[in-house]
Amino acid sequence: MNDNALCYLTIAEAAAGLRRKQFSTVELTEVCLDRIEALDGKLHSFITLTADLARQQAKQADQELQRGKDRGPLHGIPIALKDLYATKGIRTTCHSAVLHNWLPDHDAATVTKLQEAGTILLGKLGMHEFAFGGPSVDAPFPAVRNPWNPAHIPGGSSSGSGAALAAGFCYGALGSDTGGSIRTPSSHCGIVGIKPTYGRVSRFGVIPLSWSLDHAGPMARSVEDCAIILQALAGYDANDNASANVAVPNFRERLNDGIRGLRIGVPRTNWFDENLGIDPQTDAVFNQALKVLETLGAQIIEIAGEPFSLARKANQTILVCEAYAYHEKTLHETPMKFGSSVRRRILEGAFLSAADYLTAQRARTVLNEQIRANFDKVDVFAVPGDPNEQNLRPSFTNPFNLTGLPAISVPCGFTDGNLPAGIQFVAPAFQEATCFRVGYAYEQATEWRKQRPAL
Repeated sequence: MNDNALCYLTIAEAAAGLRRKQFSTVELTEVCLDRIEALDGKLHSFITLTADLARQQAKQADQELQRGKDRGPLHGIPIALKDLYATKGIRTTCHSAVLHNWLPDHDAATVTKLQEAGTILLGKLGMHEFAFGGPSVDAPFPAVRNPWNPAHIPGGSSSGSGAALAAGFCYGALGSDTGGSIRTPSSHCGIVGIKPTYGRVSRFGVIPLSWSLDHAGPMARSVEDCAIILQALAGYDANDNASANVAVPNFRERLNDGIRGLRIGVPRTNWFDENLGIDPQTDAVFNQALKVLETLGAQIIEIAGEPFSLARKANQTILVCEAYAYHEKTLHETPMKFGSSVRRRILEGAFLSAADYLTAQRARTVLNEQIRANFDKVDVFAVPGDPNEQNLRPSFTNPFNLTGLPAISVPCGFTDGNLPAGIQFVAPAFQEATCFRVGYAYEQATEWRKQRPAL
């Protein structure tokens, strides 16, 4: 197997190959490190590379597997982390000069779980500053570029996670999602990412953007791989006061069940025409994906889109208020340490009142009820991924932060510029297994997951 084939294995394939002794963890790690060194100079997906640690962990993983100590399907798998996950003794920057040299004295709960699962840490990944600012010319690290076309952004804010996976630099990654920051780069980079149900995955040790909207979750190159990572991450954590004490199912158990008879709701009316309306190319690939789902036996049902459209304003108000509350002290003391983009966006919170925040939270309650009520007549929602000009067109991601519902993005085609597009599947709370089931059925019926950028 050549290096290019090796670096684009799925986690499931790599795990099987390790146990068949087709290759070692050390080999997988070196292939990733070599590829990062050769290609990341034009993508800037990594902020901090932990090559020595990765080699040390890889040797230990090989020794453990040889002794018969098998920690599960992530044992020996090289991964990387969005640079807002605290890593003990390893620089964690949030892509900001504010935390340029911060060395945490603790690991995020999710980092600990991945260590216990036997993963290999390749390093920390670039992002939008504090998961909010967008690509900025005055940030201390270069903006991440899209492997499919470096002239384009990979989407944010988990931009490095999306780019690194698409480029074959790692096998899995963690992102965070407050308004679409796992699903947007997944869509833009042609990979898979899931925002789990609010409370499913601990956010302890993850630098917050907006406490009541933040979600932590996995990104990978296949639906099954995301299910494997989420299996390791999910569960109650007393250190996160939003953590849900809910049983964790086997997320891969129903992958092959198919979707015949499944009712898929499309909230098109009074949402897809918001602002400039849905991008025509995004709409075309989305509609083609719906046809594939119908051939698999699903029933497509149109549902009212207005509550989904209204969710955007409530989500944005809550996000900005909570972001300002978190950063207020630092903004007053050292404002110039923030990039201009994130500083401007966070400062909007200074002009919002307690009444604005409470009104948005009250609207959230009403919209949550209206959106979830649709599950009386459909099993899942299907919506497009967010376009590049998401401020001018409908935002198809943030309603599911406001409601906390699980949402997965799966590749569903390309625009005319050969840039990837994604389709989202959204299930009732704590039914991530349903997201995986629908996503897997669509993924296996298409060839999009096999496409690779020319680097």
